[in-house]
Amino acid sequence: MSARPLPTATPAAQGVDSAGVHAFLDALEAAPDIEPHSLMILRHDRLVASGWWAPYTPERPHLLYSLSKSFTATAAGLAAAEGLLRFDDPVISYFPEFDADITDPRSRAMLVRHVASMSSGHEAETLDRALATDRAELVRGFLLVPPDRDPGTVFAYNQPTTYTLAAIVQRVTGQPLTDYLRPRLFDPLGIGEAAWLHDRAGRELGFSGLHARTDAIARLGQLYLRDGVWEGKRLLPEGWVAEATRPHIGNAGGDPVGSDWQQGYGLQFWMARHGYRGDGAFGQFCLVLPEHDAVIATTAATERMQQVLDLVWEHLLPAFGPEPLHGGDERDAVLRQRLARLSLPPAAGEPAPPERAREWNAIAFSPYGGGCAELPELTSVAVDAGPDGWALTLTEGGHPLRLRFGKAGWTVTDEPLPTAVSGGWADADTLAVDVVFLETPHRLTVSCSLPERTFTARWHTTPLHRAPLRAMRAPRSSPSA
Repeated sequence: MSARPLPTATPAAQGVDSAGVHAFLDALEAAPDIEPHSLMILRHDRLVASGWWAPYTPERPHLLYSLSKSFTATAAGLAAAEGLLRFDDPVISYFPEFDADITDPRSRAMLVRHVASMSSGHEAETLDRALATDRAELVRGFLLVPPDRDPGTVFAYNQPTTYTLAAIVQRVTGQPLTDYLRPRLFDPLGIGEAAWLHDRAGRELGFSGLHARTDAIARLGQLYLRDGVWEGKRLLPEGWVAEATRPHIGNAGGDPVGSDWQQGYGLQFWMARHGYRGDGAFGQFCLVLPEHDAVIATTAATERMQQVLDLVWEHLLPAFGPEPLHGGDERDAVLRQRLARLSLPPAAGEPAPPERAREWNAIAFSPYGGGCAELPELTSVAVDAGPDGWALTLTEGGHPLRLRFGKAGWTVTDEPLPTAVSGGWADADTLAVDVVFLETPHRLTVSCSLPERTFTARWHTTPLHRAPLRAMRAPRSSPSA
């Protein structure tokens, strides 16, 4: 379905100083370890600033990683309002087929609200242990890992807790999360394409794997800012937003003082030094700031997530004023122009050296050192020239992935999967090409040495879902999306 655009306004009309937005953009782009992909800022129910760093664009879905958890919690809140689940029920009551196997008293005492608030009683992540116990049925594997303490007494960021919550929702509704949320959340909010990764059991992961546009993040944040009401209609049950976004369990300890990861945890939402948020690995943020009547949505590729938040607090918060700003039309126009021109610099490189072009054509390269540690199934890289220019073919697990490169800037294509490619020859003996997987935060650099006939491949941020390169895209969504 086509979404109705969010209502817009100039920053000045909503009391936002465009100089603060400029300062935030400057700081993001100057940070060597932050690669921004998109930004949307809403104030007083209006979109006041938005931009995408090319080759990322507004219409593409983006892997949200653990920001998916906030959508899962929203589904659980809706299911509870429909009487399909209760947060004070034991988790095991929803999986009677495991009842005889689960004998640990703490596991049996674990409630739905405990898995929703990351307070299962485990003191650390259990994903690897749960998978080792039962790879085919993660809920059973998780429940067979005895909690270290009583449920509800300790926080641990723990993927199987959210997976279990998602499994309960999918079991009681009889639908995947995306199908359940489509008429209740996605369609009313105007969220278009959204697709979730599945596991071997056929369940949508819940704890990660949702692919959606930045616009979907902004709309979810705006819905929560307005206490679950959208365009005058209540979509979320009354009281749900307050319950989901209050601290249910303390999580101080381990992180530096002042960290936004030690302010408490709600129901799949993090408390923050300002407001609350859903967040996902590498900089996928939905920041809800009730004290400023604002929502900030971002996608990015960075391991310095605290730095992104620090820059928001430093530059954007002071930009939110109490009254409309007068005389800001020209400044707002300059900001709008800048936001329309955002781009990531393409990888450096020169066209094929004319005197060596023939030597580079139709050449295959083997992994340097006998294997690629980051991509062990990537066994060959081939370079060849055709009528459409140069192409790089990555063969992984016997499956070739052919990508064109060599033109100035980014070469963007949707087939065989959504990518943007840039790069070229660093010198006559060395080819270096960047491949951006446009529906994810991830970028791969492939370098080939002609004298050695070897290649190296390096992720800038390493994908957390172990998938072949050809699967580095959003799952194909249903026609209704």
